[in-house]
Amino acid sequence: MSAKIYYKDDADLGLLEGKKIAIIGYGSQGHAHALNLRDSGVDVVVADVEGSPNWKQAEKDGFSPVTPLDAARDEKVVWLQMLVPDTIQKKVYEEIESEIKKKDEMVLGFAHGFNIRFDRIVPPENCDVVMVAPKGPGHLVRDVFVDGKGVPMLIAVEKDRSGKAHDLGLAYAKGIGGTRAGVIETTFAEETETDLFGEQVVLCGGAVELIKKGFETLVEAGYQPEIAYFECLHELKLIVDLIQDKGIEYMNYSISDTAEYGEYSRGERIVTGETKKEMKKILDEITSGQFADEWIKENENGRPIFKKKQEELSGHLIEKVGKKLRGMMDWLK
Repeated sequence: MSAKIYYKDDADLGLLEGKKIAIIGYGSQGHAHALNLRDSGVDVVVADVEGSPNWKQAEKDGFSPVTPLDAARDEKVVWLQMLVPDTIQKKVYEEIESEIKKKDEMVLGFAHGFNIRFDRIVPPENCDVVMVAPKGPGHLVRDVFVDGKGVPMLIAVEKDRSGKAHDLGLAYAKGIGGTRAGVIETTFAEETETDLFGEQVVLCGGAVELIKKGFETLVEAGYQPEIAYFECLHELKLIVDLIQDKGIEYMNYSISDTAEYGEYSRGERIVTGETKKEMKKILDEITSGQFADEWIKENENGRPIFKKKQEELSGHLIEKVGKKLRGMMDWLK
């Protein structure tokens, strides 16, 4: 079944007229949402930790920031968009929950479904619960909006108290530029589970380990670390850019026949059937809530594994070699 995709004509920005939206968290996504909404004529207030770098940046950008609690107390605020990191959303929500319950109408919005999917946040009955999730980092959401374009986004409705939650979500997506590129229908569960899976198996976990293991194999065999860096890390962007531009077939068309044959004849020896079995195991850990519980406990315990792995990566030869080589690449600066 093909996904339902919405564009500009499917969304009515007028639904946000007279509504005040509070952006909770002025970080990567928060600054982009707030600025784009303001440019779209929407009444926006920014909330963050008083005196923090985000607070000061909001002031530089022309906002008069308030605390999350003050935003929730504002009688005119009927939409709270939770854009603080996943790990602190529950804490922030608990600080403002009593104020949310006092509202006659309220939209509780998210850009990632983690805290709803794993019941970290259980919204009260008076709320619509909506997700508008850009498929790109905040700086890109902002940059392409200023350029008159948009990044693709996802929309999901967990609870439709008002009967208008979906239309309101599309209006919000239009306000931050999503309907310029296309807004795809999903659910909180699907977005959360596929997002975590992609990060762990392909985009971050899988890709980084593949790079490191390839680099280590060449260096251990006596090849220069600088050459190994170029072959296993630097050139990866060239390949990914080709795939993103026009797909895997176009990438294969663009590379040499030797490289393409190497892909066909050797790739499945690296990412094997056993690898796929492990992928399925990781997916099970995500959908069962095992990973969420593990990550929550990791944070509660001061992030010992997280910090240890960060330190190990920082000391890896590939990072030391990369720092030196990137210093030679003026076009990256």
